This record gives sequence, structure tokens and C-alpha cells, in this order.
Amino acid sequence: MITAIVLIKTSVDRIPEIAEQIAALESVSEVFSVTGTYDLIAMVRVGRHEDLAEVIPGRISKIPGVEATDTHVAFRTYSQHDLEAAFAIGLDN
Repeated sequence: MITAIVLIKTSVDRIPEIAEQIAALESVSEVFSVTGTYDLIAMVRVGRHEDLAEVIPGRISKIPGVEATDTHVAFRTYSQHDLEAAFAIGLDN
């Protein structure tokens, strides 16, 4: 699974509506409304690198009110949930 973190600038008067439209897209697992330079951050998870082009410039960027995107592809994922599961293997509670 390939994970991309997409930083999104939007029309500020439409942030909630744009966030909902992005969250409804297939391959988008979460959308966060944030402070700072960007308005939204979307987590995109796809099976192939080629699918990123379909989702990000092909769908997210075409939503009215999306002004710009900046995409970062993850090399690895580190998660507290993953660590807890690894240490719990074979343990009975």
C-alpha cells in the first residue's frame, strides 16, 4: 500500500464543504482541517504509484475551491498501533 500525504490550499470560505468532498473520494482515508500555510491535509492510500495521479491531480485538484496541492509520498509508516500489535503477539490477557 502506498500512502501519500496531500497538503491542500482551498478557498477559505468553503473549507468544510471541500473537506467533505475530498473525504468522500475512494482512496482517501482521512482529511484533516489544519492551521498554518495549508487548509487541509488528506491521507491517500493506493495500491500503485500510477493510482496517485488518478486520485490527486485527477480528482482532488479538480474539486471547485481547491487552489493548490503539495504531495508527499511516504517511504515507511511508523505507528503506535503497529508497535502495540507487534509486542502483543503471543500474549494472552
